[in-house]
Amino acid sequence: MQLSSSQKTGLVFLGAFLAAGIVLSTMVFPFWNLIREDIFEEVTVLNNDEGTCYVETEDHIPKIIEDCLLNPGDHVTVKYGKGLAWATVASP
Repeated sequence: MQLSSSQKTGLVFLGAFLAAGIVLSTMVFPFWNLIREDIFEEVTVLNNDEGTCYVETEDHIPKIIEDCLLNPGDHVTVKYGKGLAWATVASP
């Protein structure tokens, strides 16, 4: 099967487009940006609003803990992703 000149040109442009997409996806938006570093920190519970606790961490982003049974003033170790606004209780 012989490809016509326009089909060959189309394949070349498609290949160039795919190559540019791969280069841009790895250089502009690297895959490892999707994987956040886990941070463990001991914090004090500031508020418990009907099962949703709020804590303040060193990165100054208030964290939300869902299904929380802790009371305000309790000290707990939380785990959260760097730059995220939610956390989980690592140990009471």
